[in-house]
Amino acid sequence: MPHVQIQFAIDDAGVADAIVDLLLAERLVACGQRTGPVVSQYWWKGSREHAQEWLVLLKTRSELAPQVVDAIRSRHPYETPEVVVLELVGGAPDYFEWIDDVTTGGPR
Repeated sequence: MPHVQIQFAIDDAGVADAIVDLLLAERLVACGQRTGPVVSQYWWKGSREHAQEWLVLLKTRSELAPQVVDAIRSRHPYETPEVVVLELVGGAPDYFEWIDDVTTGGPR
């Protein structure tokens, strides 16, 4: 099974954690990591912006990515949230087996 990392940035650590909790409860992801705060600089509606945000990294099977993206977007407070899916092309085989077990309802 191919695997992906889905990441999103958000300015509220509590909302980030709530999104991760939901995704874990529904077994849509095997794990979620919140890092930060990070400093984001970007263009928004013609102006340069500066914000402190948290970056959330999620691991799952690629077939679940659309559901994960939809769940994030429906709960994310931003008008246009950064939500990206990155293919994982290598790594420890037992780690990927763990992702499979968790996201298919296994005991791990």
